Parts: sequence; C-alpha cells; structure tokens
Amino acid sequence: MQRRIFLYLFLVCLSAGMYAQEASDFQIEEVTVVQRKKGKVKSRTEAFDTEKINSEELCRAACCNLSEAFETSASVDVAYADAATGAKQIRLLGLSGTYVQLIQENTPAVRGLAQTFGLEYIPGPWMSSIQVSKGTSSVINGYEATSGQINVELLKPQIQNPLSVNLMFNSEVMGEANIMGGWQIPLKEHEHADGEHHHETLYTGILAHYGGSFMAMDGNHDTFADMPKVQNVNVANRWFYHHDDYTFQAFVRGLYDRRRGGQNVHQHFALADPYLINLNTWRVEGFFKNGYVFDPESGSSVALITAISYHNLNNTYGVRTWDANQLNVYANAIYQGNFEGGGDVDNDHRLSAGLSVNYDRYQEALSILPNGLDRSEVTPGIFAEYSFKYDEMLSLVAGVRADYSTRYGFFFTPRMNIRYTPFEWWTLRGSVGMGYRSPNAISDNANILPSSRVLHLTENVQQERAVNAGLSTTFYIPLGSKELQLSGEYYYTHFLNSLIVDLDQDKHAVYIYNQSDLPGAKSFAHSAQIEASIEVLRGWTWTAAFRYTDVRQTTIGADGVARLRPKALSNRFKGIISTSYQTPLKKWQFDVTAQFNGVGRMPDGFEQPFTWYPQLMAQITKYFRTCSLYLGAENMTNFRQENPIVAWEEPYGPNFDASMVCGPTMGWKIYLGFRYDLEKPEN
Repeated sequence: MQRRIFLYLFLVCLSAGMYAQEASDFQIEEVTVVQRKKGKVKSRTEAFDTEKINSEELCRAACCNLSEAFETSASVDVAYADAATGAKQIRLLGLSGTYVQLIQENTPAVRGLAQTFGLEYIPGPWMSSIQVSKGTSSVINGYEATSGQINVELLKPQIQNPLSVNLMFNSEVMGEANIMGGWQIPLKEHEHADGEHHHETLYTGILAHYGGSFMAMDGNHDTFADMPKVQNVNVANRWFYHHDDYTFQAFVRGLYDRRRGGQNVHQHFALADPYLINLNTWRVEGFFKNGYVFDPESGSSVALITAISYHNLNNTYGVRTWDANQLNVYANAIYQGNFEGGGDVDNDHRLSAGLSVNYDRYQEALSILPNGLDRSEVTPGIFAEYSFKYDEMLSLVAGVRADYSTRYGFFFTPRMNIRYTPFEWWTLRGSVGMGYRSPNAISDNANILPSSRVLHLTENVQQERAVNAGLSTTFYIPLGSKELQLSGEYYYTHFLNSLIVDLDQDKHAVYIYNQSDLPGAKSFAHSAQIEASIEVLRGWTWTAAFRYTDVRQTTIGADGVARLRPKALSNRFKGIISTSYQTPLKKWQFDVTAQFNGVGRMPDGFEQPFTWYPQLMAQITKYFRTCSLYLGAENMTNFRQENPIVAWEEPYGPNFDASMVCGPTMGWKIYLGFRYDLEKPEN
C-alpha cells in the first residue's frame, strides 16, 4: 500500500517538474485503502456504558446463536445451567440473566417462559449487532433492567444482501443451515395534488434457520446424553415501508424446538426404566413499528411500537411434567423532540416521553406442586427522559417512570447516567437507578427440574426490587500511531427484595422464598473489571481483561441457621486474553481466545470439584470474493466436569441431581462452516 502511494507522489512530481507535461498524459493506477472495522466498539460520547458487538466480532467464532455470541467478551458469562437439557444461562455483573433485560430491537424477547432456552432461539447469522449496556439503562424500554440491558439488532431487509447462506457442522454430529435474503419491491412513483413527487419504498426479507443434532454423545459414560438430540426450525419474515416522513416495520416469526435427552439414547444398550427428557416448544411472535417525523431538523417525532408473542411448552423430566404457555402483549408510544441551547458551544437537549403497557398471562402446571401457577398481570406506565449534551465534554441522561402492576401495585423507577470527558484521552461515567421484575419461579430456575429435589415454593411470590450504581473510566492512550484503550469499572447491586433460591437448607430439596420472608436477610453483588485493548499492527488486535464478582445472599444452612454467604454456583472471577489477525486485503483471519474461569461455592452437602478452569478457542477463516470458509475448535483444553450429574446410577433415587454444574460438561469440539453472500447490485 505504501509503495503505491509513493509511486503516485513520484509520478505527480515527475509530471510537474522534469517533463512539464500535461497531467492527462499520465494514467495513475487506482489506490485502495483497506482498514479493518472494529468488532467491539464503545461510544466515546454516550452517557450509557454500552459496548456494541457487530457482525465482524460475531464471525470470530461459530456463533450458532445468541448464547455463543459472548465467547470473546469479559463482561458477559454464558454457561450450561444443568447437565441434562443443554439449557444455557447468562450472567452480567455477577447476576443471572433473569436480571438482564434482553430485548430484540427494543421489544420484549428473552423473558418469562423463554428464559430457559431463549438465548438459543436467536440464530447468530440473523444478528447484525448486539448492544450490551451495563447498569441502569433507559426508562423508555421499561423497568426490568437491573444489572443491564442487551439489545439484539437483526438483519434488516433494506440493507441486507439478496441472498446469504451460512452452513455449519461440528464433530458432535450437529449441523445447522441459515438462509437469509432481503429484496426491494418496486413501487410506482406518483405525483400528489401539490405537484411534488413523493418518495416511497418497500422492502421484505426472509430469515430461515434449521439446526439439528443427530447423535447423542456420552463422553463420560454415565449413560446420560451430554447434550440432547435437537431439532429446531425457525422462520421469520419482515417488512420495511417508508413514505416521506412515515416509516413502518413489521416482523413475524414462528419457531418449533424439540429436544430428546436423558438415558437410553444409544443403540448398544437398553435400560428397563430409563430416565428420559422430552422437551417440546412452540413459539409465535411479531412486532410492528410505526414512526412519523414532524420536523427532520429538530428531530421531533412520534413512534408506536407493539409486540405480541405466544410461547407454549410441554416438558417431561423422568416422571415430572411441566406444561405451560405464556401470552405477552406489549405497546409503547413515544414522543421525542430535540432542541438546541444558546451560546457558541454545542448545547443539545432532547426530551422523550410516552406511555407503555405490558400484559402477561401464564397458564402453568408442574406435577410436583399441588396447585397450579396460573396468573396474569397488566402493567401500564408513563415515562419521561431528558438528555443533555454539552459539546464533547458532558452527556447526561435522567429518566423516571411510574408504573402500576395489577399484582404488585404502584412503583417508581428513577435512573440517571452521566459521562464526563475532561480530556480527549480520558472519559468518566457514572450511573444509578432502580430495577424491578416479576419473578417466574419455575422458568427462572428450570435447571432444578432434572433432579429428585423436592420443591418448596412460597405461596406469595413478591416483586423483586433492586438499586444498581456504577462507575467506569476509560483512558485512550496514544502509543505511536496506535491507541491503547484501558478501562476499569465497578458496579454494586443491592436488592431491597429478591426471590431467594435456597439450595443449602437440604440437599434433597430446594426452598424458594422472598428475601423479606427471612428477617435480616440480605442480597447484593459487587462486580469489578479492568480491560485493555490495542491494535498492535495493522489488522492485528489484542484484548485482555479480568473481572471479579462477589455475589452474596442469606440462606438457611442444614443446621437451620440463616447466614450471609457467597451465592451458590456463582462464578467468582473471569480472565480473558483474545487476539485476532487479519491479513492485508482480507484474505485470511486467525482468532484465538483463552479464558480462565473461577468457580463459585457449591451448595452445602456437595463437594467442590475444582476451583477454576481454563478454556481455549481458535478459528481460521479463508475469505474469497463472495464467500468464506472457517474452521475452528472450542474447549481445546478438553477440560470438563467429570461427573456433573450426581447419583446418575439411580436417576429415580433421592440423591439424583443434574443441576450441580460449575464448569464445562463437554470436551473439545471441532466445527467447519461456510458463508456465502450475493451482494446487492450497485444502483
């Protein structure tokens, strides 16, 4: 590249000096500048502590679904919730995914009954980006974010390619196929009575996914499948319409997911009374967005977002059955207006306000509980949020909302985020606010179902309430022509009331009760993290991070005494070192990530199998003009928890428990994939 530039300058000087010829006598070769796009980006100007993970970062691993999108992230943990169903759980700031508001294009996504397998219901190739916000987020999207918010942006038909294909197959005889495409539908131009031509566009897109595993593996020979056999069909269609100042979007999706696990999954043996796991899920969902801009210059606009979903599951765990369905209806009407302040310095203000309503209806029955769990909740609310930006130095977002729940009554949600940049190379952020959620005792803790534990559930499940506060700082340190980004953060979450899942009181039972039911009970989480990233050479990046969490809650021991102790099965620390190199002109790419994970305390009555474990992942990608091939491996250290299922020899005995998972349950895995994109023709 440098040789081309020097050649260009030499020829220009030669034409002007030595020969004094016309510039037209020389034909200069085209110069192409290639720069690698960052896979993870943190805004320098936003008040929220948000990290954007774009498609380049998602392609650094197999990323079959959302649960595998955080392998190179130090902030988000994803691990198996149990050793029998393949369900995964997410953690942010040390807290489980139930306290993370996980939305899809600012509409409800992974919540309620979808909490168990919802991360796997969003295919990786469907995603264009992920925004991870730590701490309290905007009140516009509701009150449920306690530890943070994760928003998934899907491919949009107006910008996606006419055809994209992603195929993957791994050494566990599991494969998937994704076919996506977006097309413009021609519309006739028409002239209105005012004599002006009005611009009108219409696009549609298809997202289709099939994933399946065709053979059950039993790497530790405990007669239980390490992962169930899965059949997943996921199809979506979306529309985009734009006419002058009006925009309309529609998205509809249907999903079927079937999982078969447990014992007797191999051909070479048969058990008289095997412990079988049969999980069946059907889900239909859609959202509709209407937006109208009154004044493009000031940004005054209104929007109406509506979403509806129906989730149905029929699950069997040995002799236990769990049948449930959930209907969710959501609507959010938003007004937004921008206005500038006076003075010579940029002084921007924005006001957002609106109304929202959320409706949930659950019909739920669990065979080990004497009574049904049917319930419904309607929560209307009103909100306002003020944003202020002073040049590049200061950003402030202050919001408040008031909601009324038909189950829990009135509650108030204040939140504030601030960013201060005293120097170009130094940024400070702070946040504080409230978070609320309506617990779903079974779906939030479905990992306890493949066990013989007796369930004791409080009759009066109360609303969870918490205060979250955090500070973070980022330094942008110039090192020659490169920049070292060094950041540190600390967050504290204090629960005013939480639903405690007590695994300590009795190893043969689980007690679920309100924090307020136990006098003097406490629940809180500390999370501290440091991270450094740099592009050492063109196309070669390094990231290193370390996070420590201290999550504690009061539980009752086997001796009947309540104690404040570290939360069971909650990881204490995580270290990560990740590097990526992309050759000039994007011919090859090499990615390597190493993780060091600390293990949390085991519940009373169970032995600690190890205190920490390493994991190593790598991938090689070969790029062609319209396609790419990638070969990778996961858990290359082959480290795994040898006996994650307690008392597997007697699955119907009193000691059987598949929920005591504190590390990887499967060994190394190799995968091979293919991506193809038919690019849009240039207009």
